[in-house]
Amino acid sequence: MKELLSSEMANSMTREQMHRYNRHIILDGFGREGQERLLQSRVLLVGVGGLGSPAALYLAAAGVGTLGIVDGDNVGLTNLQRQVLHTTPDIGRPKVDSAAEYIPRLNPDVKVEKHAFFLSEDNAMQLVEGYDFIIDGSDNFSTKYLVNDACVMLGKACSIGGISRYSGQLMTHVPSSACYRCLFPEPPAMNDVETCARVGVLGSIAGMLGTMQATECIKYLAKVGTLLTDTLLTFDALTMEWNRLHFPQNEDCPLCGKKPTITELKEYAFQPCSKKKE
Repeated sequence: MKELLSSEMANSMTREQMHRYNRHIILDGFGREGQERLLQSRVLLVGVGGLGSPAALYLAAAGVGTLGIVDGDNVGLTNLQRQVLHTTPDIGRPKVDSAAEYIPRLNPDVKVEKHAFFLSEDNAMQLVEGYDFIIDGSDNFSTKYLVNDACVMLGKACSIGGISRYSGQLMTHVPSSACYRCLFPEPPAMNDVETCARVGVLGSIAGMLGTMQATECIKYLAKVGTLLTDTLLTFDALTMEWNRLHFPQNEDCPLCGKKPTITELKEYAFQPCSKKKE
């Protein structure tokens, strides 16, 4: 990430912003400098569904300067059980439109950049390159691997999360840390993939995981705390059990290892569950 704070930026906050972000500014270790970093940062949300919705809300509330939103889907009735950025009147509308309409009402400081299409091998590198931190809020392995691979190739930080049924998992990657492929070198077979349309998902866990992704992003941008690097965090909402799996960067990783065999993006043939019939 580029150095976001300069002597000119240090006095750039308005009186209203000082008041709006007061609870960040008075935080030990965060302060005005951390808030300035957020205001000057650029975050890309890949998907504004179950995970992207709460992430977008908390990033906007926190004062992230620019939120890029890439999503080619429309709001559906079954989305509303967990995708809290959208409302009943939004059914049928592009998700990027309803998101871009709501976010400035929450915080007019935030600039929204709409990308009304799905991430693909043709556009991922160009999109990812323009942002400081990437949040994967997708519901399919094809997109998760595109996010991971593009971030590793471009030296970008990202949070990759997933939910299914009553459980979720989360990891953070920064340059020189383990990537998604260090733990999962290749995606599972298509027949082994459980989609939310087929097995269901508890709506509230999307909020749990999405806000955690937003927190990882804020910590990275503000330079506070310890990130979930080299770690897979999992939880089971039925028992409220949390587990950490620590794993180092894999020297034999096909993407970030010593002798990488993956040198260009490859899009796997998976479809998001939102494209399945209601």
